Amino acid sequence: MYRILVVDDEEKIRALIRKYAEFEGNQVTEAENGMEAVELCRRHPEAFDIIIMDVMMPELDGFSAVAEIRKTCKAPVLMLSARGEEYDRIHGFELGVDDYVVKPFSPKELMMRVGAIMNRVKPQGEEHKRNVLSFAGLSIDFDARIVTVDGKRAELSPKEYDLLAYMVQNKNIALTREMLITNVWGYDFYGDDRTLDTHIKLLRRSLGPYSKFIVTLRGVGYRFEVN
Repeated sequence: MYRILVVDDEEKIRALIRKYAEFEGNQVTEAENGMEAVELCRRHPEAFDIIIMDVMMPELDGFSAVAEIRKTCKAPVLMLSARGEEYDRIHGFELGVDDYVVKPFSPKELMMRVGAIMNRVKPQGEEHKRNVLSFAGLSIDFDARIVTVDGKRAELSPKEYDLLAYMVQNKNIALTREMLITNVWGYDFYGDDRTLDTHIKLLRRSLGPYSKFIVTLRGVGYRFEVN
């Protein structure tokens, strides 16, 4: 299981990659432009195992974003581009990009390349380290999708878990309702805000004393807040 940051200004491309990545058991965080990706990596330099980065994006292109991200985050990068010129590939590799895929691409091949990169960068003989985060008595085992509260397993629904996982991976960041619905339910979700509020209420109940970590931002959304 890998923690993947997908950076692309095309919502459908992000959704396609998310679908295949999560099907294989990976966790996906989305950014819709280079600036957002740089900020995520600056705040959480150890949060991602690999970054899938589009080249042509508004505000900050993929090459410039990679150059900035490299200042704080060492995660390998796989570049996506509609252009296949040799100059672009060479420029990307000079920046430390690990692989380069030209659009349109096969999602299956993309995930195979992700696996190949991760196998290459993983030190030989390194034992698998469980991906677990703990905050006081709250513990989230991302590999097993298990949440424990004071050592006792919490019975979360799949969507409650997905919601908690996304908020934890973006802890201390203000998450709008739109961001939460898009990244947890998907861009083609046709429900309304009440669905999100209901799941937040159920999640808080499941977390017991640690529901305090989920802070309501009036008129905005929510934040998973820890010191």
